[in-house]
Amino acid sequence: MMRCSNQAFYVVKFQNNPQGLRILANELLGTRLAARPGLSVAEPEVVEVRAELIAHTEDLVIQLGRGRAPCKAGKQFGSRYPGHPAETAVYDFLPDEQLRETANLGEFCGMLVFDKWTCNTNGRQAIFFREPEGAGGGRARYCARMIDNGFCFNTAEWNFPDAPLRGLYARHRVYEGVRGMQALRPGSRGWRGSKRARWRKFTGRFRRSGMTAMPRLWRKCWSSCCGGRSWCGN
Repeated sequence: MMRCSNQAFYVVKFQNNPQGLRILANELLGTRLAARPGLSVAEPEVVEVRAELIAHTEDLVIQLGRGRAPCKAGKQFGSRYPGHPAETAVYDFLPDEQLRETANLGEFCGMLVFDKWTCNTNGRQAIFFREPEGAGGGRARYCARMIDNGFCFNTAEWNFPDAPLRGLYARHRVYEGVRGMQALRPGSRGWRGSKRARWRKFTGRFRRSGMTAMPRLWRKCWSSCCGGRSWCGN
C-alpha cells in the first residue's frame, strides 16, 4: 500500500508483477467498465512510482520463487483504499449475520452479470468495511467494494471461453435472494443507481474515452493481445 500525492492510499500492482503487464491493463479497463453502470468498485488510478523511491525503499520488491526482484519504476495500477488505514479496517470475510446486513449486498448480482460479460476467469473478489458513523442516517453498516478485475477478458489471453462457474463469489449466500433472471437485469436492486438504457449505451462512449486514459505502454500490450483491432484504441 502506498500514500500518493493526493494523500489517498492505494494498493499498487506493479508492471513486473508475476502475472504480467496485461493484468494492469485488465485491472484499469475492467474496473472502469464496472463503475460505469454504478457498481461499487474500488476507485482505480494510474500511480507513477519513481526509480529513486524504489531504490530507497527496501519493501518495494517482488517475491519470486527463488529470490526477489525490485519493483519496476513507471506507471502502475492503483486500487484506492476506502479511507485511512489507521482509521478504517478492511475485511475479506464476514460472518453470515454481518454479510446478510451488508448495505449493498444486491450488487453481487450485478457483478455476476459483469463478470460473465467480461469473462472473468477468477472467483469474484470483494472487501468489506464499515461506513462512517451516521452515513445514511442510521447505524454504521458494512459496505462491499469489488476488487481484483485483472482476470477479466480471460486474463492475458483476451478471448472469451464459456465457463459457467467462473466469476462467482465463493460465499453463495450473497445470491440467496435471487428468485429469477429479473434479479440480474440492469435497473434491478443489484444495479445500484443504474438504468437499463445507461447499461446499453455506455460501452460506445467508453470505447472512445476509456482507452485514451490508459498509459501508452499498457495500451500497446493490450492492443497486441487483441490483434490490433480498433476496439483497443489503435
